[in-house]
Amino acid sequence: MLTIFSCPKPFRGHVNITQRNAIKSWLLLEPKPDVILLGNDEGVSEAAREYNIRHIPNVACNEFGTPLINSLFEEAEKEATSSFMCYVNADIIFLQDFMDGIKMVQKEIPNALMVGRRWNVDIREQIEFDAKWQQTLESFVKRSGTLYPYFAIDYFVFPKNGLGTLPPFAIGRPAWDNWVIYKACSSGMAVVDMTKMVTVVHENHDYSHHPNGWKGAMKGDESKRNIALAGEVAHVHSLLDATHYLTKNGLKKRKPPYHVPFFLYKQIVMISESNRTARFFVRFIKWVGNRFFSKGR
Repeated sequence: MLTIFSCPKPFRGHVNITQRNAIKSWLLLEPKPDVILLGNDEGVSEAAREYNIRHIPNVACNEFGTPLINSLFEEAEKEATSSFMCYVNADIIFLQDFMDGIKMVQKEIPNALMVGRRWNVDIREQIEFDAKWQQTLESFVKRSGTLYPYFAIDYFVFPKNGLGTLPPFAIGRPAWDNWVIYKACSSGMAVVDMTKMVTVVHENHDYSHHPNGWKGAMKGDESKRNIALAGEVAHVHSLLDATHYLTKNGLKKRKPPYHVPFFLYKQIVMISESNRTARFFVRFIKWVGNRFFSKGR
């Protein structure tokens, strides 16, 4: 049914714990997905052997050694045994409602792109994956979790080869995830926000894997290159740009982005591709929408 693929960081320190928790959660989903780990960082091949899952070591990287998104997606799709793919960051835990949500969407819009917000939690130890682990984790998320804003997307579910060729974005740097939503929307693909129905758990972590920490990962040369590849703010979409959202009663159409009439919003976005003033207005519209209009949507 589904091939899940991810590119883990080196299995060191706390990241070793978070990534093992994530991978184990994927393997406990029903029906059991095909799981592929990509990249050749420390511990990746060993984890693949331990969990009896496939490993693709050779992926294209930039001059900093960071794997490139286009290579990750292409290599995973070559090896996938399923008609649907799921890219996910290696610190994300899925519960069974993730698979249930996919089934609900596929019944109504078979070729949709599925995305959603994440719940941030602090998990310092390996999870005991006993019979009640999901209920225990859900209770912990309700007590201690924080729902992250609409501009960070940690997973994508999509038909195999459904996104076409992606630019050579650096993984783990800004803008590429937002560009994927733009690409889907601009091609007429339905984009479904599953946040209301699916609890996706992100294990908080530091940025010790990058020599310059968070600032290096989010503000450095690779970040600037990703933003340029994405086409600046005009092509940096968020979950508020999703065309639908999932509820217990099925799919609902989302209102025009940011409470701006769609024809006007689309026109401003198109103009912003070449006009600095229009780019400012797009950025302002998105900031206001994310800050004030996102509740309950």
